Order: sequence, then structure tokens, then C-alpha cells
Amino acid sequence: MKKVSFLFVLIASLSVLGSCGGSGKQQAAVEKDSVSVEDLIPRDKTIYGICTEGTAMNTLEMITDSGDTLRLNLEKASESGKVFGGLQVADRIAVVVDKDTQDAQIVINLNTLLGDWVMPDPLDGSDEIGIRIKEGGVAESIDQSTIIYRTWKIFNGDLEILLVREGGGDEEEENRYEILALGPDTLAYRTLNKPKDEIETFEYNRWKEKPKVDLHGLELEDTNDEFNKI
Repeated sequence: MKKVSFLFVLIASLSVLGSCGGSGKQQAAVEKDSVSVEDLIPRDKTIYGICTEGTAMNTLEMITDSGDTLRLNLEKASESGKVFGGLQVADRIAVVVDKDTQDAQIVINLNTLLGDWVMPDPLDGSDEIGIRIKEGGVAESIDQSTIIYRTWKIFNGDLEILLVREGGGDEEEENRYEILALGPDTLAYRTLNKPKDEIETFEYNRWKEKPKVDLHGLELEDTNDEFNKI
């Protein structure tokens, strides 16, 4: 009787162990095969904040949107020409940081990026067309109807612009651009993730009001309103 009981306990134990082992393998397989949807969506690793007084030639000090104070080495970004728009205290900036060294890789002055940017119309060069980059991620077209700009944002150091093309209905097109240059009067960027024959480089100047001229092409000077009243 004791032998039968012992055999029964042994069989039951092996059955439980087998069951646990199978369950563990199955669970491991599920964990291995399962992929989170969030893992498939690229995340913006850009840090946003305000440039502060501790900023120097090779150091960027900033207060992030989350309230942290960071001091970042600028040497790597400066050497690679990736400090765009200059650094002024109280300006809003976007920074991409090297995860290993914690040095700044890309620095973009968002205050400098804002504004009206124009270039000669590629069709005839007689007029200027361009893009208006506004606060809050709003973008608008300047004197062009074939492309309607809608929004902009910085994503991992690149410029992303959402637009609608003439004849495309309401289908939105999101293009990603590498910033090449940004200064007080200059903005240049080129398309990314496109075939070679579709890569475009856009070179803008900041829009400035043109001086008034008379019929002979002579520039007119602004007159004093009070003098005109006399």
C-alpha cells in the first residue's frame, strides 16, 4: 500500500513540474514574440527649454520644460556645425544630447527659427515665395498656392513640416528635413528619407520689407507725417 501511495505522489509531482515548465516556456515565448506598439513608434528625444545666464562659448546652460537645470558641453556640436541660430539668454532652444557622453549633439535656437522666410520663385524668379514659421507649431505659406504649409516641429534635431499640395485634396504630407544653416537672416534645409531624385535643398532669406521706389526706380524716403500736415 505504501509503494502505491509513493508511486502516486511521484507521478503527481512530475505532472506538476511538467505543467510548470511548459507554462514558463509558453510565457517566455509570448514575451519574446510580443512587441509593444510604442516600441514601433519613434520617440522624440529632443530636450526643450530656455537658455540661461550660465551659457558660455563651450557650455550650454538651460532650464528644461520639466524644470531641471542642465549644463551641457558644446564642443562636439560646435565642431560638427550643429549649433543653429546662436545662443541668447532667455531664448527657447531645442537640444539633442549624446546618451553616452551627455554632450550636446544638436542645438537649435527656436526663437531664431521663427519668422518669415522667402526665396526667389523657382518658376521665374520674379516673385518671392516661402514659409512662415510661427509659435505654437503653426506654419503658413507665403505667396504660394501650390503648397499649403500647416504645422512644423523639431523631431530629434530635424525639422518636420506638415503640408497639403494643390490637387491632392485634403491629403496631408509630412516631410522631414535636415537643418543645414540657421542665422539671423539665413535658413537652409534639405529633405530626408527620400530617393536621390526627390531630395531638395531649400535656401531662404528672412523676409524684409522692400523700399518704396518711384516711377524712375529711385528709392523713396519715409517722410515725416507732422511735416506733411503743414
